[in-house]
Amino acid sequence: MQEIAAHVFIETAFPGVTLGAINTPHGLILIDAPLRAEDTRSWRSALLNLSGGVERLLINLDAHFDRTLGARAMDCSIVSHEKVAQIFRNRPITFKTQGAETGAEWELYNNLGSIRWAPPEITFTEEMTIHWGGNPIRLEYRPGASVGALWLNLPEEHVLFIGDAVVPDQPPYLAGADVPVWIETLRRLLSEQFQNHTLVSGRGGLITQAQVRAQLAYLERVRQRIDGLVENGARVEDTEALIAPLMQDFSPAPERRRLYEQRLRWGLRQYFLRRSYPESIEIEE
Repeated sequence: MQEIAAHVFIETAFPGVTLGAINTPHGLILIDAPLRAEDTRSWRSALLNLSGGVERLLINLDAHFDRTLGARAMDCSIVSHEKVAQIFRNRPITFKTQGAETGAEWELYNNLGSIRWAPPEITFTEEMTIHWGGNPIRLEYRPGASVGALWLNLPEEHVLFIGDAVVPDQPPYLAGADVPVWIETLRRLLSEQFQNHTLVSGRGGLITQAQVRAQLAYLERVRQRIDGLVENGARVEDTEALIAPLMQDFSPAPERRRLYEQRLRWGLRQYFLRRSYPESIEIEE
């Protein structure tokens, strides 16, 4: 566990997503959950070492499986955007972790078993501020990377948890994204307002503004290539040809290359279909 500001911690050692914890006089504000049961036990044990209030509140930065599969095991109230709650209403009560090939992190682990979802109990639309006896903790709706995506902003500490808005050193998750909106969200992140902030990626820990610019350039390239296919009357199968050039930005270990290629394959197909048939494709995540 790394302390990145006074009473603000992150953990990048577990597979899946970057975890966060904010220690307040009232209790702990937790950001996302570990994937595996053994990681949940280790994370909860580590949190016991943080003195403070006894209450617990879990913030899910979006509805992606990687950050929500383990939410129930955290055994606390959950906060997220209202669109995340809508997604959970459309999911089966129990999720069997098998058979999917979307390139998500959880697909690397075949022993997760059946998991009962934990929908958020507290939701908001545009912004929500938590006052737990310390500095304010602001949740802000920041669409683009996924449905119901939000940022957790600590304005006094100048710390910003941005979820999957920037995913360094690996392909972004395109399947549930609104890429043009995502691009505008990143341009906002590059504005003067956030130049002095510590940025925490939901999958890469601490990141720099240079990595934000790299993500922006990558998404603009993706949008240009998908738009070109659509305008030329291509078929969804033609997105396969985009995988190799879009993988050139990354140098994954051999065991991860297949995962990342599948993530792009799935994401590009979904993006192409939404771009071609915007009124008939419903985004879940």
